[in-house]
Amino acid sequence: MKVLFLDELNPQGYSAHMQVTLDIPDDLAQSLNANGEDFSRRVIEALAAEEYRNGRITKPQLRQALGIQTSYELDGFLKSHQVWIDYDEKDLAEEQKGLERLGL
Repeated sequence: MKVLFLDELNPQGYSAHMQVTLDIPDDLAQSLNANGEDFSRRVIEALAAEEYRNGRITKPQLRQALGIQTSYELDGFLKSHQVWIDYDEKDLAEEQKGLERLGL
């Protein structure tokens, strides 16, 4: 498999977007596209979910990369890719304190 990264720079010198080209065997490509889904989109989603899971991108970056408009949509995306939010007893205690301050 050959991977080629092409950066396109904007006037400030920052990468505007990156195009990645994968060279894969034709029979594998047919298998990956057999169900009619957009293979490119599946690759982008899988990569983005993994990068978020490993802390290499933030939620706003993830939303931007995938064109997700709302937090609700983002939560659904993360759930569908089995990316769970870190939530422990300390977080629960903080939320309980906040609710108590609100009289709830």
